[in-house]
Amino acid sequence: MSSQPIFKVIFYNQGQIFEVFARQIYQSDLYGFIELEDMVFGEKSKMVVDPSEEKLKAEFDGVSRSYIPMHAIVRIDEVDKTGDAKIIEAKGNNISPFPMPAFTPKKTD
Repeated sequence: MSSQPIFKVIFYNQGQIFEVFARQIYQSDLYGFIELEDMVFGEKSKMVVDPSEEKLKAEFDGVSRSYIPMHAIVRIDEVDKTGDAKIIEAKGNNISPFPMPAFTPKKTD
């Protein structure tokens, strides 16, 4: 493995599954969140452009740190090298949002 680890983080966001690569991840001081720092995207010299990776680059452009809710995380892997960051539609996959709480407060009229 390289001297600086790279993590592949897969998380659920608004009906889509995001797969991104980051050099630093850790539990946030904000309760219930994971922090992603130093996101890694493919090289700019590629001849073939992947639209989902370009969308991710645009979405995270200028972001120094991203806070992802723990319940949205699907998987975190430490990998040897980066792959293509991508967005996948969650329809038809076996991933669903975290269930709502069983207790709901009574409405007061």
